[in-house]
Amino acid sequence: MSDEVRSEQSPRSVMGWLGLMFFLLGMSPGFYVPALTNLLTEKGFSSMIIQWAWLAGPVAALVSPLCVGALADNRFAGEKVMAWLGLISSVLLAAAFLVLDLGLPPWMFVVLMFLCAIVSTPMWSMLATISMVHLRSGEREFPIVRLGATFGWALAGLLTSYVLNADGSVLSGYAAAAVKLLGGFVAFFLPSTPPPGRSRSWRTLLGLSAFRLLKERDHLVFFSVTALWSIPIAAFYMWAPRHLAELGDQRASATMALGQVSEVVSMIALAALMTRFRVKTLLTLALVLSVLRYALFAWSGMVGTRTGLMIGISLHGFCYTFYFITAQLFLDRRVPIEMRGQAQGLLSLFSNGIGTLIGTVLVRLWYDYAVVGDHGSWTTYWTLLAVVIVVITIGFVLLYRGVTPDPDSG
Repeated sequence: MSDEVRSEQSPRSVMGWLGLMFFLLGMSPGFYVPALTNLLTEKGFSSMIIQWAWLAGPVAALVSPLCVGALADNRFAGEKVMAWLGLISSVLLAAAFLVLDLGLPPWMFVVLMFLCAIVSTPMWSMLATISMVHLRSGEREFPIVRLGATFGWALAGLLTSYVLNADGSVLSGYAAAAVKLLGGFVAFFLPSTPPPGRSRSWRTLLGLSAFRLLKERDHLVFFSVTALWSIPIAAFYMWAPRHLAELGDQRASATMALGQVSEVVSMIALAALMTRFRVKTLLTLALVLSVLRYALFAWSGMVGTRTGLMIGISLHGFCYTFYFITAQLFLDRRVPIEMRGQAQGLLSLFSNGIGTLIGTVLVRLWYDYAVVGDHGSWTTYWTLLAVVIVVITIGFVLLYRGVTPDPDSG
């Protein structure tokens, strides 16, 4: 992107608007995502319906981030795309929770959640792309503005539990929709980000050109591991709140916000670590910490207390930041400018799409067998997921070379 685009706003103003947008973008799901399983359970929904509600995001991530990223790379200004996605998805989200409020058939809620996810899922990769364009030093400044989402998510969890008392209420969804609506309006004030590319081919506009990144060995290993790792970690927000509730935690949304507290620390640390350690080291650390997190969950199930869960939840910020934020910065350095939006969309497709889609189904089936069917209960449930991540970690360490065109980026 040209210097002219970068200089439209002062650096402080750019960081301020980006930080605010991340804050609102993180706050919206922070209201309802940690509460969703417990809310639907209290409504009497089966684990199958709960699974379908959680599948909305993964299915959307299979298509929309890549396509929207390609359009922003080649056709439309990024900030306008962000704005309209926010406004439309806020209406759909409010409608979904209205369905629950009125006691309408569950399939209506699921359909509206799918539509909302298709519209809103690309917002994360889009905002990351806009940030990389305008920040002077992505490695130092992106983790700082990205902290806005962390603070937003954590604040939403606390408000849900302690102010709105909405851990089992549709009020959490209404609050999320209101914040998403506000985010849509704020997006119009983001730095102007015109499309850097000019391609008009259908292959490019559908985002299919991004798949050529997989021709490079390290890219193929990285995206494959991302998809595989996303399978077991799909259980974190889906079933950890349920485990907390069964252990007597009536404010699971607030407890889950412990992950955002550690995310603050990890975001600050990442700005320094990215200049001292290889990408492979940080990604491996994230995988190892994920094993430890689920091992602590399993221990909590064995002893019947929340201690292991709370410590494990506190590791979430390090797991997420050291993997996905490192990955976003890694891709920004590795791909041509006209493909950055598509590359971020491809990351979303493999993580939030393919991996989480498969994971949502498998971890639900595993939940029905281990927990509902009482075949080892929560201890067995989390132990198997930890073992799966161990295997994935070993594969990554052995297969990822870290040999790149830019010697500083591997």
